[in-house]
Amino acid sequence: MHSTVEHRCDLLIVGSGAAGLSLALKMAEHCQVIVLSKSHMFEGSTKYAQGGIAAVFDEDDTIESHVKDTLEAGAGLCEERTVEFTASRAKASLEWLINYGVPFDQEQDEDGQSRYHLTREGGHSHRRILHAADATGAAVQTTLSDAVKQHPNITLLERYNAVDLIKSKRDTNRVLGAYVWNRNSEQVEVIKAKVITLATGGASKVYQYTSNPEVSSGDGIAMAWRAGCRVANMEFNQFHPTCLFHPQARNFLITEALRGEGAYLCHADGTPFMQKFDERADLAPRDIVARAIDFEMKRLGQECMYLNISHKPADFVKKHFPTIYSKCLSLGIDITTDLIPVVPAAHYSCGGVMTDLNAKTDLDNLYAVGEVAYTGLHGANRMASNSLLECVVFAHAAAEHMLPLLSESMSEEAIKPWDESRVSNSDEEVIIHHNWHELRLFMWDYVGIVRTNKRLERAMHRIELLKAEIQEYYSNFRVGNNLLELRNLVTVAELIVRCAMQRKESRGLHYNLDYPNQLDNPAVSVVEGKQ
Repeated sequence: MHSTVEHRCDLLIVGSGAAGLSLALKMAEHCQVIVLSKSHMFEGSTKYAQGGIAAVFDEDDTIESHVKDTLEAGAGLCEERTVEFTASRAKASLEWLINYGVPFDQEQDEDGQSRYHLTREGGHSHRRILHAADATGAAVQTTLSDAVKQHPNITLLERYNAVDLIKSKRDTNRVLGAYVWNRNSEQVEVIKAKVITLATGGASKVYQYTSNPEVSSGDGIAMAWRAGCRVANMEFNQFHPTCLFHPQARNFLITEALRGEGAYLCHADGTPFMQKFDERADLAPRDIVARAIDFEMKRLGQECMYLNISHKPADFVKKHFPTIYSKCLSLGIDITTDLIPVVPAAHYSCGGVMTDLNAKTDLDNLYAVGEVAYTGLHGANRMASNSLLECVVFAHAAAEHMLPLLSESMSEEAIKPWDESRVSNSDEEVIIHHNWHELRLFMWDYVGIVRTNKRLERAMHRIELLKAEIQEYYSNFRVGNNLLELRNLVTVAELIVRCAMQRKESRGLHYNLDYPNQLDNPAVSVVEGKQ
């Protein structure tokens, strides 16, 4: 048996997107930080966020309006206190990013003074979206990554998978660290820390079609639940209405900001259809738009619908959406003259690990920030451009709350070494790939944009069968990236279905044909942590 490598730090952050890096930079002035990245530091959902970040900068806009819009988009399930907390801290969080050098687009006002260009997206009543062209997430990721690399108190461990949290045997509500798999050496190591934060992002890879990168496999949600944390509202998975439909354009989003600037959804002949579904037409919240596209595709037997911005001046389109213009042009689609083929794709997990306003979970010393967490901000549907905002606001809140914990001494409780003495190398990797595809396909078919009780029951039956197969495999073979992600995805799938079965209504992103109406007093769907 190999001796287990052990790392020590004050703060372990699992995840290297906007949430994890913001927290790392806030805390590095006070302590030693390890940031764990499952792939390369740059490869996460933040990088692919196109639209922008919402905050009140316009003098005609108000925090109260931002709150009202968010509550309305959340379809009656937002925690109002959380929404007010986030909206009131939005501008300061954006100014923090600006001070680090995030290059948000600017324009000149009528007096020739420079100001930030604000755009509008679905669900927003005002222009309040700061953006860096149509690649805001990449600008944020690049800026924060550069700052983290230069900080002497931050250690970055790339190509490391978190396997499981390590809990104290003496105090079962306390987390001591995590087992992590070093993909470079293919060995499991231990990281011991005073404080651990999950910033692993969402779980949309549980679906066959997703806009998310390969790493979005719900690792933090599954790990936290296995350790005993409550998980909430997992049935609310947002399907981005407009993912580019092209065999060579896997995961490429067509940002909602196009519709904010006048683009409209239409059939192949150019006929618009959103006005049939909502008075806000193409600026309706994402759940309504995704269901409308899904409905029209099924009604007409079409593989996709279309988005049209060709009526806008070509220079305007190229200036505001250079990334999308270039990508589509490389595939033979000139968006200044052609319709853009689009389909909905799993995009954002509105549920997650339950936290308070300090980002603290049910377990001592364990925090969760960003898409991995359920804060109550998004309710039954996330409003556009509130996601990166949540990452930064709650990273700052977590930093303030965990600071006193750093004065405590590191627990000297011994951690059990990782034991591989009774396992062997996998002899049938094809089993993992088969289970992987089966899981994502039935989740798409049975627990997708439209659900029924029978579909949910079928999904749960298959999940139980897969769980048994995966656990047997996990017990007998050495871990690897695909096995670890599959183990987490089947857990996330179970949590999604269990939450969906609890909800006896249709609301926001959850639409069940057997319960088409809304309840008068909706509740949060909670699954207790594994005991």
